[in-house]
Amino acid sequence: MLVLASASPRRRELLTQAGFTFTVHPAHIPEDPLANEDPIAYVTRLARQKAEAVFRQLATPTSSGASGPALKGHDFSRAEPDARRVGALAPEESHGASQQGAGAPSFSRSLRNGWETTTADPQSVDEPALYQGTTSVVPQTPQNDVGALAPAEPIVVLGADTTVTLDNHILAKPEDAADAARMLRLLSGRTHHVITGVAIVTAARTEVAAEVTAVRFLTLSDADIAAYIATGEPMDKAGAYAIQGLAARWIPRIEGDYFNVVGLPISLVATLLESL
Repeated sequence: MLVLASASPRRRELLTQAGFTFTVHPAHIPEDPLANEDPIAYVTRLARQKAEAVFRQLATPTSSGASGPALKGHDFSRAEPDARRVGALAPEESHGASQQGAGAPSFSRSLRNGWETTTADPQSVDEPALYQGTTSVVPQTPQNDVGALAPAEPIVVLGADTTVTLDNHILAKPEDAADAARMLRLLSGRTHHVITGVAIVTAARTEVAAEVTAVRFLTLSDADIAAYIATGEPMDKAGAYAIQGLAARWIPRIEGDYFNVVGLPISLVATLLESL
């Protein structure tokens, strides 16, 4: 039984259109970044904590002897078994204030400190090419303390967290119109990165990985920014834009997984699930 530990409608839509059968059980955990926390470490930590929290809830026996509370939400059935890729949506569920930790490791340090990496051929952009189109897999040890009682139908919990970063700054959802304008001015004419941490938790093991996509923005005028904010589209989006919406006109190219910019890299999720 696959359980999505997220209330994100965009993640739910991506999983459904990719043919997965699953149930939604959102996680409720603190989501502020730690001091000097690297963005990749941040999203993978949150993804794992979300998945572990939901697994514990569902695998803990109740007084009647059954496992966990009843699953809340909907059961999304496999409508098209062979469908694997769908249209992209907005960056999803970025949390915390915009920040840059002094002395925080760069992406290149994070990817080189014991993480397996697979990097696609990047194009030249104005940020380091190393982490364009990169999937980072974090080796994990079995989590024997997560859900000691295995139910009759094995529980598989999927957790995810996405952030938008520029120069190692985390760009969350804007607090107001002024904050959205600030973010869009930062992104204007630059290449930023969208990072999603993904965690799969079962009774036997935990798998954690991260996908990084480089996104190029054209130069925006003050009039462009003001008109875009007036539509209201940026206000609930990480980085203050929706790649599937009006902001598509300003994105000439990306490097990496397009669905990662939505908030869930479906190919990476499928690979992790198939490895169980």
